[in-house]
This record gives sequence, structure tokens and C-alpha cells, in this order.
Amino acid sequence: MFRPSEFRDLVSGQRRGPAAALLRGLFRAAEVPYTLAVCRRNRRFDQGGLPVEQIAVPVVSVGNLTLGGTGKTPLVEWLARWFRYRDVRLTLISRGYGAKRGGVNDEALELEERLPDVPHVQSRDRVAAARKAIEKFECQLILLDDAFQHRRIARDLDIVLIDALEPFGYDHVFPRGTLREPVSGLGRAQVVGLSRADMLDPGQRSTIRDEVRRHAPRALWLEMTHAPRRLVAADGGERALEALRGMRVAAFCGIGNAAGFRHTLDVCEADVLGFREFGDHHAYNRGDIEALAAWADQLDASAIICTAKDLVKIRASQLGGRPLWAVAIELEILTGRAEFETLLAPLAARALAIG
Repeated sequence: MFRPSEFRDLVSGQRRGPAAALLRGLFRAAEVPYTLAVCRRNRRFDQGGLPVEQIAVPVVSVGNLTLGGTGKTPLVEWLARWFRYRDVRLTLISRGYGAKRGGVNDEALELEERLPDVPHVQSRDRVAAARKAIEKFECQLILLDDAFQHRRIARDLDIVLIDALEPFGYDHVFPRGTLREPVSGLGRAQVVGLSRADMLDPGQRSTIRDEVRRHAPRALWLEMTHAPRRLVAADGGERALEALRGMRVAAFCGIGNAAGFRHTLDVCEADVLGFREFGDHHAYNRGDIEALAAWADQLDASAIICTAKDLVKIRASQLGGRPLWAVAIELEILTGRAEFETLLAPLAARALAIG
């Protein structure tokens, strides 16, 4: 199995040599039937051959065009807070990738800590989950997480995030690239957001925007950044973000796009002595914890740094006697916020009218 960064090095062409070229050829061969199957499924939904279930309350979906992390969780949190501020009762619905049987995944644990007044239901059958949420929690709005390709549930607003680091999946559908479906699928979206937009200059952002407009000319365009705000510990402790500047740290993560986290550490000017990457939604065990502690000791790091998604699974304030901190991230909408809120306002009004 490839780690996410190794897979990206391969499909992007950064990994060279005969073996890499052979693997890309095999992936290209597998891409063709996979793409045909995805396109056939989308056509069936478009033509009414597959049913789309209506829900009794407004539905907002946040999703990806590519595999891996595009920063959906901060946007889901932003949306939940926006609706809760207006007294809308909502429930989050997600599939729960990476969750153990009978449990929830890291994203749910993180959101539970940050949004304690918002129920979160994880189920493979999101239609059934939404209907149960309406009955059990009397919610007025459903917020779907990672549901752009889950077309069985009707939605009132489809939001798609694309990552500045790999906006179009290296121009190939999985497994030759990281696209979940062809870029033409953007035509279904009402909102397209560029996450980590601060990593690109204005010209690069404009180029991506132009490509998006070819496929989704009427979609609202957002540019967002995932801004680090502070350091947090499992025991509730906090430190100012400035403490990271020059700090000798060992950093690790188990997320879909480790490059984004590494960029955050660079922005914070941390002295990263070593960086370890685990698979997305990695379940840390005792061996992992002991290995990380020994590794940090070998590096003589002053602290160990991870993401909030890692911290909620480890739930420790120290590893091997060294403090363990997570970088708390908050979404900031750089472009399009007023227009975005204009789209959200009627949904809030409809939700509140439900009573």
C-alpha cells in the first residue's frame, strides 16, 4: 500500500524510473473502466434511471472532486456555526470512513468537540440517517459531509471544494490520478471553493477559476484559507500560535493531504526536525505511540505536533514526556463570502419555518 504522499508522487510524475512508469501505465489501464462506470452511474442519475430521495428539510452538501483532504471539516464547522447562530437546528450526516465497527471516525470526534450542540450521525445509508435525524432530533436542516458523489439524497445546495495543491487530480481519474470523477462533474455544483488559496498567487488562482467556469459557469466561486489560530492539547490547554515560531518539533499526521499540514507548519515558522505521515484516518495503537515517542526523543524535539484529527484519537497531552500539541485551524473566506451568505439565507429561512 502507498502512503498518500507516495501515491501522489507516483501519479503526478514526480517519481521517476521504469517501475514508476510501469505502475502509471497499469493505473491508466484501470482508470478507463472505472471512469466509464462513474460516468454511467452519473448519467443514470441525470436521466432519472436511479432514484433521488427527497428529505423533509433543506439539505446542504459539502464534498470533494478529488480523493483525500481538501479541508472539508473546517467548512462544515463554519456552516454549522452559521446556521446555529441563526437558531437553525441541524444535524451532520456523514458516511464515517475509517470508523471502527460501532464507532465514529476522527472527523466526527473532532466536530463533536468543536460543535457539542450539533448532533452527528454516521451511516452508509445517508438517506435513512437523515430521516432518522429529523425524527429523533427534530432538526430543521441536514448538513451532509463528503457527499458530492452520494447522489441518492436530494440536496438544496451542492458545495464542492478543490484543493490548491492539486485542484484537478493530476488530470486523471483514480487510480491514475486523484479525481473521484471527471472534472465535468463540477457542473452539478452551485458553489465551488478553492481551499488553501493562500498557497497560490493571484494568477494561479485565476487559472483554476477559469477552468472551473468552463464546467460550472453559474457556480459561485469562493477562495478560502485554513488559518492556524492556536495550539491545543488533549487536556484542554492552549498556547498562542506564536509559540511555534522557532520551536524544535517532531510533527506527524494521518490525514488525506499531509502536504497541507506541512505547509501550515512552515507558515508558523516551526523548526521541523522530522515529519512522519500515516494513512488517512489512521487508528493509532500503542506501538505507534511508543514509536513516535522514541522518534521524538531521538530527534531531541522540544514538542510533538499533530493535527486536531490526530489528537482526538490519541487523547494524550504528552508522548514520552514531551508535550503533544495540535494546530487548531479555522476557515477564513477570502473571496465570495457575502454572495455565499446570500445563498444560505433562504435555506435558513425555510428551515426556521418548519418549526
